[in-house]
Amino acid sequence: MAPELKRPAQAGFTLIEVLVALVIVAISLAAGIKAAGALSDNASRLRNISSAQWCAENQLTELRLSKQFPSLGESEFSCEQLGQTFRGQLIVRATPNAGLRRVDAVVTDEAGEHKLLLSGIAGRN
Repeated sequence: MAPELKRPAQAGFTLIEVLVALVIVAISLAAGIKAAGALSDNASRLRNISSAQWCAENQLTELRLSKQFPSLGESEFSCEQLGQTFRGQLIVRATPNAGLRRVDAVVTDEAGEHKLLLSGIAGRN
């Protein structure tokens, strides 16, 4: 009798298995790109808000250092931080205590988009 010829075991992947693996890799890469984009957007947003906050804090500090009791009303200011120009408004309002004033610094970017509102209290010296 002649010995039986056995077929060698198949090695490798089928076309369907390769396609499924490629789909999984593509979905993973897309999720990674989306996450990296979100991190970049968040970093840019944080940079803009931090710069706007520095502008507002500078205005409130300047008001405190002037050692003058602020008069009621609104005034505008401009500030540049990290190469970006911000516009803002100082709004001085009365409080129930006649010796104190509430001061709001509203900061917007060059496009007029509201970035920050920082409030403080100024008193008589």
